[in-house]
Amino acid sequence: MSDRCVVTGRGLVSALGHDPGAVHDALCEGRGGLAPVELFDATALTRPVAGEVKGFEPRRHLGERNLRPLDRTSRLVTVAAQLALDDAGSTPAGRAEAEVGLVLGTVYGSVRTIAEFDRRALTAGPSYASPMDFANTVINAPAGQAAIWHGLRGVSSTVSTGAASGLQAIAAGAALVAAGRAEALLAGGAEELAFESFLAMERAGLLALVAPDPVPFECPARGFLPGEGAGLLMLEPESAVARRGARPLAEVRGCGTGFDPSLGSDSGSARAAAERAIRAALVAGQTRSDELGGLLVGASGAAADEALAAALAGALGPAAASLPVAAPKASLGETLGADGGLQAVLAVESLLRGRLPGIRGFEPREGFALSGAGAAPQPLVHPCLLLLSGSADGHAAAVLLARPR
Repeated sequence: MSDRCVVTGRGLVSALGHDPGAVHDALCEGRGGLAPVELFDATALTRPVAGEVKGFEPRRHLGERNLRPLDRTSRLVTVAAQLALDDAGSTPAGRAEAEVGLVLGTVYGSVRTIAEFDRRALTAGPSYASPMDFANTVINAPAGQAAIWHGLRGVSSTVSTGAASGLQAIAAGAALVAAGRAEALLAGGAEELAFESFLAMERAGLLALVAPDPVPFECPARGFLPGEGAGLLMLEPESAVARRGARPLAEVRGCGTGFDPSLGSDSGSARAAAERAIRAALVAGQTRSDELGGLLVGASGAAADEALAAALAGALGPAAASLPVAAPKASLGETLGADGGLQAVLAVESLLRGRLPGIRGFEPREGFALSGAGAAPQPLVHPCLLLLSGSADGHAAAVLLARPR
C-alpha cells in the first residue's frame, strides 16, 4: 500500500548562507553568491570565480565532536543533514526508535580527498598515503559519514547521475517512503568546490572565462561558473507525520526521469529525455500543466539549458509561456549534484511564502519558449511547483512539489 510522501524539514548550505528564508530573500532581491575563489590556490585558473561557501564553520552546527574524519564534502552533507533534522523535529532519541535513512546525489563526491590521496601515493609512495583519506575516496563516503555522525540506521544510498543527481535522489527517496520501505529519510544532493574539478571543467571548455557572470538561458549562450553546497529534505509518510503531530511543509506529488543516449550531441534526443521526465512527474502526481504555479530549472551548461526550455514548452504546451521561472544557479553557480537538493529546499520555501524568485540578470527575449521568465520575483497563482534538472551526460529528472493537500 502506498502513502503520500511529505516534507517535514529542510537544510541547506550555500554560497548565500544556510538559512532557507534568508537565501530565498537574497534570490528575490537579485543578490549573487559568485565571487573570487578563496578556498584554494587558484592562480593556475583563468577566471577563478565561483559560488563558494565562504566562512564555512561546521562546528556552529555540529558542536565540539571530532571533525577530522569528515572532509569538505562530508561536512557540507553533515551540516545540511543537521539543519534538516532539526527543522523536522528529529532528535537522537527519536532516531534510536525509528529508522531514518539518507539518499544523496553527487557527481564527484570528495574529489579533493581523492586527488590528495592519489597525489601522495604517486609522489611519496603508497606507504605515505593517508589511510584516513582512503575512507573518503569512495563516492558514497559523504552519505556514509553523515549517517554515522547522526546515527541514521535506515537506507544509505548514493545517486550519481550528473547534474540530475540531486533530484533523482529525491525521487528515489520519495518512492521508498511512499512504498513503506522507509520510515523517514533525508534526500537531496551535495557537491564541493575543488581545484581539480574546476581545472577539468576549464580545460573541457565548459566555463565562462570572461566577465560578466553568465545568465541561464542567455542568448548567445556562454559557459557556466561552478558552485558548491548541499541541500536536503526530510521525507516522511503522511500517516506517520499525522501520528506524531508534526506539520508537513510540502508534498512530493510526483517524480519522473529520462535519459538521452546521445549524451547531448543530439538536441532532439536531449529534449525528448527531459519531456519524458516532465510528463512522468505530471502523470504520477495526477497534475495538469495548468495547475502548476511555477518552474525551477537547473542544468549543467548552455546546451542543456536550451534543451530543458524546449522540453518544458513541449511537455506543458501553452501553460509554459506564462509560468514564472526560477534558476537559483544564476546566483549560486552550477552546483552539479547539489543543484536538485538546493532547488528543492528553495521550492519548499517558495511554497510557504507564495512567491518564486526570478533569474538574476535575465532579460526577456523575443521567441524564448519560457516567456514567463524574468529577473523579478513573482507570486504563485497555484501552490504547485515543477523542478527540472538536466545534465550534459544525458540524465534528466523532474519532481513535483506542492503544498500539502
